[in-house]
Amino acid sequence: MTKTRCAWVNKDQIYIDYHDNEWGQPIYDDKTFFEFLVLESFQAGLSWYTILKKRENFRTAFANFDVEKVANFDENKIEELLQNEGIIRHRGKIAAAINNAKLFIEIQKEHESFSNFIWKYVQNKSVVNNWNSIKEVPATTEISDLIAKDLKKRGFKFFGSTTIYAFMQATGMVNDHTKDCFCS
Repeated sequence: MTKTRCAWVNKDQIYIDYHDNEWGQPIYDDKTFFEFLVLESFQAGLSWYTILKKRENFRTAFANFDVEKVANFDENKIEELLQNEGIIRHRGKIAAAINNAKLFIEIQKEHESFSNFIWKYVQNKSVVNNWNSIKEVPATTEISDLIAKDLKKRGFKFFGSTTIYAFMQATGMVNDHTKDCFCS
């Protein structure tokens, strides 16, 4: 019997696995949060499928998403990453990942963890929506606007409200599986 999934999932196994095992599942681990911050910032203007296909390359290029190591990347590392065909070679996004790693660490110090900081926006509980169709799913919400504004004020780059909402979906802060999806 075939499982019914959200309409955005294509037949590619990488999309199926991501949808079935990660998307909308709450996470609390700072390392995973940092991974999605990096991936979502690189996704801006591109398809998520492109990022998923390059995810393992990103993992290798960005020190297994070790925030302390990424925060210490220097100009030589940026030049090295610009030559890495396995990732998105965009100087601004690479520099943003390093900048955002430093700011991520500041948030960890201020709130004991990034998880504590980010989950407060949804009162430490996933927002579970009951959409009939993927067409009903918003690109942004008041909460994603608020988070984007806060992160921008702190100096984060490549994190507008649309990117933040996708980050919220990816990390389970929001569950936007449609009613007909077996994951809802």
